[in-house]
Amino acid sequence: MNNLHAVCLAILSCCVLSACGNRSSSTTSVNQIQTKEVKIKKPSIVAKLKENSQLPVKERIALYHQLKEENLELYDFGNETELTLYGYSFLWENNLIDAIAIFELVISEFPNSANAYDSMGEAYLQVKDSIKSLQYYEKSLLMNPDNFYAEDVIQKIKFPTIKPLTAKEKFSKVYDKKDYLADLDQLGQKLLDVHPQALKFITKEQFWKNLESKKSLITEKTTYGEFAWHCNAIIASIGCSHTASSTMQNDYHEFSILPLENSFPLQVRWVNKQLFVVNAMNNSDKVKVKDQILSINGIETAKLISDISEHIVAQANIQTYKNHHFNAYFAALIPYALGLPKIFEIVVKENNGSIKLHKAKEMATELYNPSINSCSNDLCLEILEGKTAVLTISSFNYYEWNNYPVFKSFLDSSMKVIENKKIENLIIDVRYNRGGSQHPSIYLLQYLMDKSFTYYSKTESAGKTDKTYGEEIFYPLVNRFKGKVYFIIDGNGNSTTGHFMSLVKAHKLGTIIGEELGSNQFCTAGQTLCRLNHTKLVISVANNTHISSAIKLPNEIGILPDFFVTQSIDDYLKKVDAVKNYTLKLIRK
Repeated sequence: MNNLHAVCLAILSCCVLSACGNRSSSTTSVNQIQTKEVKIKKPSIVAKLKENSQLPVKERIALYHQLKEENLELYDFGNETELTLYGYSFLWENNLIDAIAIFELVISEFPNSANAYDSMGEAYLQVKDSIKSLQYYEKSLLMNPDNFYAEDVIQKIKFPTIKPLTAKEKFSKVYDKKDYLADLDQLGQKLLDVHPQALKFITKEQFWKNLESKKSLITEKTTYGEFAWHCNAIIASIGCSHTASSTMQNDYHEFSILPLENSFPLQVRWVNKQLFVVNAMNNSDKVKVKDQILSINGIETAKLISDISEHIVAQANIQTYKNHHFNAYFAALIPYALGLPKIFEIVVKENNGSIKLHKAKEMATELYNPSINSCSNDLCLEILEGKTAVLTISSFNYYEWNNYPVFKSFLDSSMKVIENKKIENLIIDVRYNRGGSQHPSIYLLQYLMDKSFTYYSKTESAGKTDKTYGEEIFYPLVNRFKGKVYFIIDGNGNSTTGHFMSLVKAHKLGTIIGEELGSNQFCTAGQTLCRLNHTKLVISVANNTHISSAIKLPNEIGILPDFFVTQSIDDYLKKVDAVKNYTLKLIRK
């Protein structure tokens, strides 16, 4: 499964990045998107095989070899991934005979591919032929020692009664100190080897200095949870929002594996460099809402938040994103930063002495600010009085191979309503937008641009041969919006949102209101999974680079608003959307 797993992860990584993949648009109307250059690609040999699905699998394979011998230049025979997925289509349907036959073809065509043997191993595992499955998985692992999925399956076949520990079960486990140190060295080397921009925001000397400082904190009593927390700081130091400890396959995530009794027992919020209680939870007899916390377990809150920020992954280490991440996962971040204490004592403003808190009875978290509630979905259109409309785009997670038509249909219908209502002022709200595909971002820009544009200035990924969608020239739509545009942004804006807003900024498409965006025109993404040898901690490392055409903007900061507006603690508690209200005041003026 490792090959398919890698494919799916690459696809998923595009959900949080802008432009993975080398796809060209096939779903968009010719009248709406025009390109100056069209590169003709060879038709896929897999498509030809699918056209002949009525033939037995042996005859389809014979057709493959015949066409390769007689029409090598006519079809694309070099796409291993596509041929592999063709085999998996049969495996998913439990058509094991056809799946094995296609995987045999993949192995014969790509004999040096560890993934090809991995796929065959999975097929025989599904057939329940553990002997053959083991042979293929061992071959795959021999060719690619980093294929930890194959390693796990081999262990499961050889030792079926031994079940590996989950990350949650490993939380308090103590590994040998030398194993921790070896894993930290491996982590550092993997980040530098895999990530194409690992030293973009940090020098090599400082990177290794940071790693050595974490190694000095390792003792004979260090637990897996504490070790993983140290790893977070090393990963965060390179300033890439797409590189992190993996939350997949039961692997480490500080929030998900922390025992309830270790969590911080108050719901708090970091607002304008102050920490406030916003829900007393089961400590209402100790504190009240809006109490300002000055220190926790003797550590001043400013110092504590600063320490926590060093462990939070953010593009270019943009602080606004780190602040939002803290406000979502404070219940786990505070305990880790304090060394996982058994009790919490706080000092609040205008209160003498420290307050010892009760242990938590439920895990506190807040993924979304309740004051921003005008749209319950990712995509919304709201018509307001005074010829004003609000278009909420809180996700670009719409892909041409999946659900892009949903986005396109929504945007087309919304723009039709805006046109019919004679809207003069359009507010585009991209708060909480963590990114996604470049396709919806480009399409939205075509409704806003008054001249041709190129989306990407540069895209780099391993094995890239064709242009990435976004590198060609795009043109405004005939029915583009011609009124005034206002953009609302926040620190959550990531990945593709950075690309989108960088072009908004560079082309002066409207007025920007809010706080520094959590990203900009520079983005690294994709995903290579690496597992540390001893602790088995899984790390996902970005492996490609995509830069928008707004190359004159600085890489070290997020996209900046024209009007800086943030929410006060009173606004938050009263559920007042201060940024949206400010935007409406600008329009009324």
